Amino acid sequence: MGSRIRTALSRAKYAAVGAAVGAAVGGVWSRNAASTGGALGGLAGATLAELKSGAGGVFADDGEDDADTDGDEGAEADAA
Repeated sequence: MGSRIRTALSRAKYAAVGAAVGAAVGGVWSRNAASTGGALGGLAGATLAELKSGAGGVFADDGEDDADTDGDEGAEADAA
């Protein structure tokens, strides 16, 4: 239960930071652009948090890179 709360808070933090950055950038032009930038930034932040924390996300470490190496390749490379 605690991990679900931490995950939700992490996602909310990413969304809040994204919304703040989007609103700041949009606020340079106008109030309407600040509102739109905040919404789009929040969506981008929430999407990034989902990708980062999801099991199949872009930043997930599934360990497949290490599964193919069994230590013999280094010996073969040295022999060649």
